[in-house]
Amino acid sequence: MKTIAFFNNKGGVGKTSLIYHLGFMFAELGKRVLFADLDPQANLSAMCLSEDRLEALWKMQPRQTIYGAVERLKRGVADIVPVAPDAISSRIVLIGGDLQLSEFEDDLSQMWAKCLDRDERAFRVTTSLQRVAYTAAKQHGADIVLLDVGPNFGAINRAALISADYVVVPVAPDLFSMQGLENVGPKLRDWRHGWQERKERAPSTIDFSLPSGSMQSLGYVVSRHSVLSGGAVKAFQRWIDRMPDVYRSSFAEPPAPDNVNVASDPYCLAQLKDYRSLMPLAQEANKPMFLLRPADGAIGGHQGAVRQAYEDFRKLALQILTKIELHEITGN
Repeated sequence: MKTIAFFNNKGGVGKTSLIYHLGFMFAELGKRVLFADLDPQANLSAMCLSEDRLEALWKMQPRQTIYGAVERLKRGVADIVPVAPDAISSRIVLIGGDLQLSEFEDDLSQMWAKCLDRDERAFRVTTSLQRVAYTAAKQHGADIVLLDVGPNFGAINRAALISADYVVVPVAPDLFSMQGLENVGPKLRDWRHGWQERKERAPSTIDFSLPSGSMQSLGYVVSRHSVLSGGAVKAFQRWIDRMPDVYRSSFAEPPAPDNVNVASDPYCLAQLKDYRSLMPLAQEANKPMFLLRPADGAIGGHQGAVRQAYEDFRKLALQILTKIELHEITGN
C-alpha cells in the first residue's frame, strides 16, 4: 500500500479534480483505492457524494467522517475511532471530509511541539490522521491511498503530509501557482526533518507504528492550461517554460539542462489541458470525464475529448506507478 498526497499551497490548481480522476483511473487499472479527504473544505467528498449523503454523514453520531474519527481524541476521552468508508465504486472508497476538521488545527499545532517532550498523547494526536487512513485502507485492502489536503502550510496539512510516502505537486501556469511550487520543496524538507527529530524522541510505550514521513516527491503535473493549435496559449507558455528550473530549485535537484522543457522534463508527470466542455457533463453525471457516455450528453465532438481524457489520465496513472516502482527499487 502506497500513500500519495497532492499538494500545492496555492489553491485553484485543479488538485481535487486531479485526485478524483486519478483515483478512478487507478481503479480502471485494477487497483483498489482509498480517497482520504483531509481538506476541511471537503471538496473531494462533494465530488464523490450527493449532498444528501454528505449531510447524513455529518449528522450521524459519531460523525462518519475524518473529524468523527478524531473527535474523541481531540476531547481527550479516547483514541481514534475507525470510520466506515463510503463505497464510491467496487474498487474505490472514501473517508468523508468535514468542515469541523478545522477545529483540530490548534490541537495538532500544540501536539507537534509536545512530541519533542516525549509526550505519548502528542504522538497519538500528531499521527491520528495517518492512523485513521491506514485503518480504513487496510479494511478495504487498498493498494493506493490518495490524500486531498488544503492549500496551506497549517498543522492539519503537516499531519497529513507526514503520512505520505509520495507527493505530487499540481501546478497551474500562473505567477501564484509558480510561487506555490517554489514554496513546497523547502516546506516538505522542513517537515521531514522535524518529524525525523520527533520520531527519535518517541516514548517506548507507544503501541502503534509511526509514519515514515518520507514525502518523496514524484514530480509535478501541469493542469488547467488552454490549448490552441496543439500548444499552450502564449499567456500560459511563459510560466510553463519556467517550471523545470523552478521545480529543481524548490526540491534541491541539479539545474535543468538548457534543452529541457516540460515535454522532455522527467519531473513533469503530465500536462493536462482544461477539459471545459466535459467538466459540466461529468459533474451532472457524477462520474469522471473519461467515463462519460452518449447517454450522459457526451455526443459528437465530446466523444473525441472523452477518449483523449482517458488516454491522458491513463498515461499519468501509469507514469506515477512506474515512478513509485523505480523508487522502491533504487531509492531515488
